[in-house]
Amino acid sequence: MSDTVSASHILLMHEGSARSSATRTKDEALELVKDLKTQLEDGADFAELAKEHSDCPSGKDGGDLGTFGKGQMVKEFQDATFAMDEGEVSDVVETDFGYHLIKRTG
Repeated sequence: MSDTVSASHILLMHEGSARSSATRTKDEALELVKDLKTQLEDGADFAELAKEHSDCPSGKDGGDLGTFGKGQMVKEFQDATFAMDEGEVSDVVETDFGYHLIKRTG
């Protein structure tokens, strides 16, 4: 197993999530992220959805987070990313920051 991975993500924050200024409720964020997952399964472009919907500054770069090693991301995010194959998109991953869809890019 590699010591590093590359990934992109779409983050949907909600009221009460860490560092959030979002006004959507947790339930609204979950519904939206599930809808985005469905769009991806139907062939939507990950980077375009990230640019349009992600609450992370990386959204402007299509969600690209670059390469990172173990211990650099929160545990739930790290575990999901390292468990995927390159090109795979995660199910919804919840962290203190909100809900993520993660695409392993390397």
